[in-house]
Amino acid sequence: MSTSSAKKVLITGASSGIGASLARRYAQNGAQVWVAARRKDRLDALVNEIEQQQGKATAVVLDVQQADDLEEVIGALDDEVGGFDVVVANAGVGGGGRTASSIRYADAKRVFEINFMGAIATLLAAQQKMMARGRGQLVAVSSLAGEIALPVALDYGATKAGFSYFVRGMRHDLKSKGIGVTLILPGFVKSEMTDKNKFPMPFIITADQAAHIMWRGIEKNTAVVRFPLAYRLAFLFAGLVPSSLVGWAALRTAPPPPDA
Repeated sequence: MSTSSAKKVLITGASSGIGASLARRYAQNGAQVWVAARRKDRLDALVNEIEQQQGKATAVVLDVQQADDLEEVIGALDDEVGGFDVVVANAGVGGGGRTASSIRYADAKRVFEINFMGAIATLLAAQQKMMARGRGQLVAVSSLAGEIALPVALDYGATKAGFSYFVRGMRHDLKSKGIGVTLILPGFVKSEMTDKNKFPMPFIITADQAAHIMWRGIEKNTAVVRFPLAYRLAFLFAGLVPSSLVGWAALRTAPPPPDA
């Protein structure tokens, strides 16, 4: 088993799915992990599981939707632990397959508050502390869904597209300041979020498989980690097809909108 180069790791959205699997992966490889999310019972269960395997973990109850509070909360936590080596902005919600004709502002607002504002607030809070130390690594879990504009899940795709743009720009600036930035672009990963989907999810992989790929990419300070390979190739092909045809196909396979 390899030993992680990171010794102190904070992961948001860690109560289930990719976040929980990535926390286990880091703990198995010798890092101390702080797992953050809203559901304390889930976090406590994960911490107990990790500690039973001789790992080190701490639960942090955190709601990234309260983005205005994150600079103070994450900053104080960073001071308390003596500085995080890696901070993973992973918390997010799905878009429910909403199209332009079914989407409502209140729905889109919540998705943007969590997937975009909460995500960048997490990274910027950690960035301030890392810049002062001249070291550290920021990890942003976005999605391949943000790579091509589709007429379904408009709010979800838009948040991921914007987040990916933001993070790509961060890497260029922060490299000279000793801070690594890794953008993670997964396809479909089996989780509580994807379990709610009522449409085909090609090339879906498990959260443990995703965490293994992510951990390797983070350890190498890879700029962009896309997976799985088959889904990456499918998106590449879709980028060569006329957008009108891609949009037609997406609408044909889309599930009915929520509450339809």
